Amino acid sequence: MAMRALFRILVIAPFALLLLAFSLANRQSITVFTEPFNVADGAWPTFNLPLYLVVLGAMMIGVIIGGSSTWLRQGRHRKAAREASRKSAALIAENEALRSQTTPASSGVPASRNA
Repeated sequence: MAMRALFRILVIAPFALLLLAFSLANRQSITVFTEPFNVADGAWPTFNLPLYLVVLGAMMIGVIIGGSSTWLRQGRHRKAAREASRKSAALIAENEALRSQTTPASSGVPASRNA
């Protein structure tokens, strides 16, 4: 639990202070146009938002898209890990079954053959 508190103090707290300072410095309102080609037409809606909301919103959308694409690309590795886990569990069960078949008098070491 102490590592988590140290992480909060050393990483998250300065990052939160930087976000607060950025937000306070960029409070001016800007117009966001949703139509990419003809902004004078007025058919598409426009929004007046503070600059910090636009920048932080774009960053959050980027993090979500990047995280989603990474999660999708790593799907084959998660599938391989699940299959390996199932195979390992099956081999452990087989090993235990074979151990239970041996007699208690045997030491588990094969006897040498004298021919």
